[in-house]
Amino acid sequence: MGAEVSPRRRGRLHPGVIALAVGAVITLLCCAGMLGAAFLTDVGGISGAGPASQSGIGGGIGCGERFVVPAGGGRGPVRGSVRGLGQAQMANASAIIGVGAAMKVPPRGWVVAIATAMQESRLTNLGHLGRRNDHDSIGLFQQRPSMGWGSPAQLRDPAYTARKFFDKLKAVEGWQSMSLTDAAQRVQRSAYPDAYAKHEPLATDVVNALADGAARAAGQLVSGELRCAEVGQITASGWASPAKALMGSGYRTAQRPGHHGVDMIARRGTPVRTAAGGVVTHIECDNQSRPSYWCDRDGSPQTPGCGWYIEVTHADNVITRYCHLLRRPTAREGQRVPAGYQIGVVGTSGNSSGPHLHFEVHLRGDRGSGGTVDPVGFLRARGVRVEFLR
Repeated sequence: MGAEVSPRRRGRLHPGVIALAVGAVITLLCCAGMLGAAFLTDVGGISGAGPASQSGIGGGIGCGERFVVPAGGGRGPVRGSVRGLGQAQMANASAIIGVGAAMKVPPRGWVVAIATAMQESRLTNLGHLGRRNDHDSIGLFQQRPSMGWGSPAQLRDPAYTARKFFDKLKAVEGWQSMSLTDAAQRVQRSAYPDAYAKHEPLATDVVNALADGAARAAGQLVSGELRCAEVGQITASGWASPAKALMGSGYRTAQRPGHHGVDMIARRGTPVRTAAGGVVTHIECDNQSRPSYWCDRDGSPQTPGCGWYIEVTHADNVITRYCHLLRRPTAREGQRVPAGYQIGVVGTSGNSSGPHLHFEVHLRGDRGSGGTVDPVGFLRARGVRVEFLR
């Protein structure tokens, strides 16, 4: 691929003129090599998308619309598989999902519960392990009879132990807006409170496999109402669009092979929000050839760098980067932030010729260009609605 492109060389926005319908027509600068545009409204709707694209995540991928709650909310049929998990583990996961759906817990709760059970028991219905056991913990969630969770016999019943978990989760105020690890910890009170986060991607895959893609559904919806998330909504997998914006210049296009993200064009001051829960790991004004205050001014095609930018590290060592912010991000390094948390506003600092958010996704904790993937495909796979004009 050639030499690595540092942040100060990213995000050049070539001039053109497009219109964004947000109550009034606003003239914005656009990028050459444009893939297409998604017309977003202030209320989160989309115009210019035909019926075939209303799911917003690609043909043939559901959001739980066809999921049928198992009778009585108990152990349901295992119709899917996930690499690395056996049939007994998938059957236990199916029981958790069935109970959650019967209790009207939104699918975000199913992901939280399965990630928790992955950490506590690897989705294995453990009995008392004697000296190897953590105190007297039993079952999928390693709940303790001595702490009032139930009798040993009850805690070996996957449906019972799932109900106890969901009862506690529903009692946690604001759990749906918390990061997965925070919500799980409020229920479990584990000695390792940060351990749950690493299981979120696998838990998402399990829910999708067993419940017709329900982890791509809007996270606030309950069983019987499952549908794909709209723009601005957080999906059950915990992801959302970082801004309401038009998709401009795409990822590594023929015209711009060194463009390692996507340009999301929006008016100056549009909120920029975290695409998922995580920890802020980097904040910088990367224009080192000018005084640091230069990032607080509009950039230009001749100005180097991302300007003001911020990075957030998520579960599974995924990093998201947000460039060309109007001013220093409002978050701080080391801060744990939930999905949808405002970290800044759209600007045009750095190498930019008009207000937009340059957004990148990096895998394996690799901050360099070699770790990037197409953000559009990445978000769509997690149920985030991204539309393009045909």
